[in-house]
Amino acid sequence: MGKTMWRAAVAGGAVAVLTAMAAVPAGAAEGGASFSRVTVNGGKPIVIGVKDEAKVYVTFRMTTKRKYVYGPTVFPYRGKPDSGNGLWSTIHTSDCRVVNKAQGICDFEEWLHIDPQHYDFGNKDAGAWKTAARIYFADDTHDTDDKNLPLQVKRATRVTVNASPEPVRKGRTITVTGRVTRANWDTHTYQGYAGRSVSLQFKAAGSSSYKTVKKVKSSGSGALKTTVKATVPGTWRWTYYGNTTSGAKSSTGDHVAVR
Repeated sequence: MGKTMWRAAVAGGAVAVLTAMAAVPAGAAEGGASFSRVTVNGGKPIVIGVKDEAKVYVTFRMTTKRKYVYGPTVFPYRGKPDSGNGLWSTIHTSDCRVVNKAQGICDFEEWLHIDPQHYDFGNKDAGAWKTAARIYFADDTHDTDDKNLPLQVKRATRVTVNASPEPVRKGRTITVTGRVTRANWDTHTYQGYAGRSVSLQFKAAGSSSYKTVKKVKSSGSGALKTTVKATVPGTWRWTYYGNTTSGAKSSTGDHVAVR
């Protein structure tokens, strides 16, 4: 995220100040640690709104026999792991859970935070990122490993619904409206998302699942509108399935009684 300063709060309460454009320290040597079993957000996209800080759960295993002063951390990056853009505001890493003391194998948990209201965070940050892991050793060297693990960071969407009239006579027309909006990280607002294919779904009374009835494209303001015939009582909702930069979202359900 540019040259913004970020903090990584690591095991034991130590705080390391890192830069997202971190240059390799003079005399630093790669190697000395290996990372495995890396998972970020359970493999799901990181979906971020306009106000609340995203908290991303990370797990990984590190193997090293060298003494380290802070870290380890796992983080999203673009460009190069040691000289590209990183994406985090704070990182909290747990203490080592020893797997094999003689071999220096530890398991870690991590909580990576991304603040959408930070001045250097914007719509440009939506899309594909990669994952790296880093550890700093006591002799002022470090090891950064590219884990070749792709991540998707997406702008949150919101979807509303209204089905009317309520109740309705069987065979009559129901009008279902709504709106799909998307987080704008540049303005910190939700704005209408135009031209999106959104699924109208119905769950009959007594059923446990929704079924898609039809698809509708949103207007220039993100508005949704269509009509259906009333057959049985049940609940209507809109579902947007997302894309490479925007998260998936379903509206709440609107129940319509049919008489």
